[in-house]
Amino acid sequence: MNHYRVRQALEWGLIPAVPVPRTREGRIHLQAQEAYARYLAAQSIAGVAVWAHTGRGLHMARSERMAVLEQWRTALGESKLLVAGVGALPDPRWLGVSRISQWKQESLAMATDAIQGGADALLVFPPALFRELPDAELDQAIVEYHLELSKLGVPLILFYLYDEAGGIAYSAEVLRALLSLEMTAGIKMATLDSVMTLQDVSTLIADEFPERLLITGEDRMFGYSLMRGARGALVGLGAAFPNIQHDLMRAYAAKDFERFMELSGRVDGYAESTFIRPMDKYILRMLWCLALSGVIPEEAANDLAGYRMDRQEIASLRRAIERYRLY
Repeated sequence: MNHYRVRQALEWGLIPAVPVPRTREGRIHLQAQEAYARYLAAQSIAGVAVWAHTGRGLHMARSERMAVLEQWRTALGESKLLVAGVGALPDPRWLGVSRISQWKQESLAMATDAIQGGADALLVFPPALFRELPDAELDQAIVEYHLELSKLGVPLILFYLYDEAGGIAYSAEVLRALLSLEMTAGIKMATLDSVMTLQDVSTLIADEFPERLLITGEDRMFGYSLMRGARGALVGLGAAFPNIQHDLMRAYAAKDFERFMELSGRVDGYAESTFIRPMDKYILRMLWCLALSGVIPEEAANDLAGYRMDRQEIASLRRAIERYRLY
């Protein structure tokens, strides 16, 4: 899929960041994974994002990553977008500059794997490891890293992620440089509770880079982020019940604001029931939403982080699904 078609698919499109159903022992539950891929491919989505935080992409073995990528490429066909998260985990066996160099090699290898496996675009995990660099070198290193990825020839989705989830703050100068890259399709914002950051970046894009897409990853500010200029979504919240979120976006695009406000309230209620502390447990909550909807069996609602859901939490999810009339 060429750059133009990727951007076309992203604009007003919903891209769920997908989790990976697993057995209690941590293995991929293959039947559940296949059922989930078939289910989601038939919903109102523009594509999916694999290997993102929701899919524990940086924590999977290469063989698992490639198997997941292949399953989704097959399920989506060629008409829907396949985005792959790229990055790496720092290797504690390396120190200083060598550690950063090794990290970059692994990240670029992951990106190459993604492209060879059929990914249409790359979601670039923020290079938080660069915090170890002196301030004078930090900004240049961030830009050079993205430039290297851009040379691989597929569109990039920049990723502004809040610190608690492993992100790094990008200065206005860095953002200008990254948004100026020819292969940049847009930027996914996931600031969680920093409305000021969302506002500042959305204003920068509207004023200086209107050709780049602001893509919401703001699960807890979904409707508001559309009001601030987002024209696409790449969200973990989309992993279950994507259709109501798709309809919310379309209502805003069509200026059907009465419908938008009604759906926004319901999607907010959904997010406020699932994106709660501990925040990292949202992945397991998404899997349980899928289990409660009959998409995957309950035995496949497990996550690598090892969290467990008690009966009260599961009952709370069930009430939210009914209360907010999710579909």
